[in-house]
Amino acid sequence: MREMNPLQSLITTAPGMREAVDRLHRVAPTESTVLISGETGTGKELAARALHRLSARAQRPLVALNLAAVPSTLLATELFGHEPGAFTGAAARRIGYFEMADRGTLFLDEVAELSPDMQVALLRVVQEGEIQRLGGHQTRTVDVRLIAATNRSLEDAVAEGRFRADLFYRLSVFPIHLPPLRERREDIPALADYLLRQIEPRVNKRFLGIDRESIDRLAAFSWPGNIRQLRNVLEQCAVLSDPPYVHVPRGLLGEPVGRATPRPASADFAGASDLSSMLHHNAQRLIEDALEEAAGRVHGPRGAAARLGIPASTLESKIRRLRINKYRFRLSPEERAQRTA
Repeated sequence: MREMNPLQSLITTAPGMREAVDRLHRVAPTESTVLISGETGTGKELAARALHRLSARAQRPLVALNLAAVPSTLLATELFGHEPGAFTGAAARRIGYFEMADRGTLFLDEVAELSPDMQVALLRVVQEGEIQRLGGHQTRTVDVRLIAATNRSLEDAVAEGRFRADLFYRLSVFPIHLPPLRERREDIPALADYLLRQIEPRVNKRFLGIDRESIDRLAAFSWPGNIRQLRNVLEQCAVLSDPPYVHVPRGLLGEPVGRATPRPASADFAGASDLSSMLHHNAQRLIEDALEEAAGRVHGPRGAAARLGIPASTLESKIRRLRINKYRFRLSPEERAQRTA
């Protein structure tokens, strides 16, 4: 896959995002600690990478760790490392993330998930710039530019006693908030095109772009999963579409914004590991919906193929592969109900 400049996706015309980008450019050349907030999928890690790329540390490593993905019992050794014999199974010395990021940037995502003990340990490092490996006695100085991120309100966590106020103030020296995609709809066409260029090598296809009707559908959706969900939807559609244009079938995204029932961020489209089963399930549902609307017809201007924006021969192949009985859609709804009763 060809590498793309991460700063491209930060180009925006939306006021809230323009403010975030301006703050990012202003703080990037400094050594200030940055706290990036925003819903799941808004691009917090992308913003952190942009900060690093624009900083004086750009030639040094950027090390990223999702704190929510590490069991609390292992987090200390992940962050600070350990010496041989520090605990059962610690046969060799391990370098922690702080040492790996020395003279570079350390990005800690999901910082709100830190346990009280780890909040104390992180506060000590942030205050003193020193770490001590588990099982060791030597203190080591580290020169790290720290960027933290959260999809929760740390202010609320502090007020509820779940997060240390002193650590919060240390982390939020320069806060940047990334607005959700539903608040920057004017960016969706350009953002979708940028994501499509990243997706093309994955699906082994080249597209001229996304058709106009599909762009309208993308812009009308509420995107509870934000940019991550947009990317997954585009990858689904790129797999199902034939060049030259990507088509987003009617019904894939549900009702337009204003009529949609908001879904929690946890209801995002599946990640890359679940993409295969997700594509199979959604392809069958989309084809069956199109066949029902077309009363079982595949060909013609009102057929299911035209509704899905793909050649009839391609649809026939997909119907055979998915073992869909297209003839049952030629029955009336009442007849189908009687057949399945």
